[in-house]
Amino acid sequence: MLHNTVDGPDGRWNVRRIAAAAAEKTYRCPGCNQEIRPGVAHVVAWADAGDGDDRRHWHSSCWEMRHRRRPGR
Repeated sequence: MLHNTVDGPDGRWNVRRIAAAAAEKTYRCPGCNQEIRPGVAHVVAWADAGDGDDRRHWHSSCWEMRHRRRPGR
């Protein structure tokens, strides 16, 4: 699967967009602490310097606004 690398104030991230049709599991978004249900398009992100163990699934809007709020809020 392809991903993009983005630079932000919180570092460099690898980001993969997951289409709704490919979203088959339930995940917990670290941005809002709510579930991402199957069938919901979302983002998977992990630190560029890491090995992928820090990979997290985010609501797309939470990912875009991550600099404006604390985790879980």
